[in-house]
Amino acid sequence: MASFKFNLNGKTIQLDNVDPDMPLLWALRENLGLTGTKFGCGIAQCGVCTVHLDGNAIKSCVLPVAAVEDKEVTTIEGLSENNDHPVQHAWIEEQVPQCGYCQSGQIMAAAALLKNNPTASESEVEAAMQGVYCRCGTYPRIKKALAKLVKS
Repeated sequence: MASFKFNLNGKTIQLDNVDPDMPLLWALRENLGLTGTKFGCGIAQCGVCTVHLDGNAIKSCVLPVAAVEDKEVTTIEGLSENNDHPVQHAWIEEQVPQCGYCQSGQIMAAAALLKNNPTASESEVEAAMQGVYCRCGTYPRIKKALAKLVKS
């Protein structure tokens, strides 16, 4: 067991007495009570567990908590203070969610894409978003919401 210090949603935190190999997802959900990040497959294939690590979208279900030491982690809870991130607004305008289970992963993947590549082409958007699966098939609405946000 060990202790790890990192920046979580803008605040420095310390996790004590945790297994270094514990996936970040479980540290977020079980140790820190942040349940917006969902568990899907546990093998980094579905993407519903997507969070940001130093501004990049990563799958938290396979990343050991030891890997975030002294790094910056952002979850859906920390994306914006009042749920007013542009991606969240576009999701609402286009009524993207159906069941909603994958949406935190979808939103986090989209937010990282737009932050790192605000002029992404259609193929770059599709490539960035293909790592998060939606069983309800809301892909056309996701694509429409993102089209509103990409700067030409």
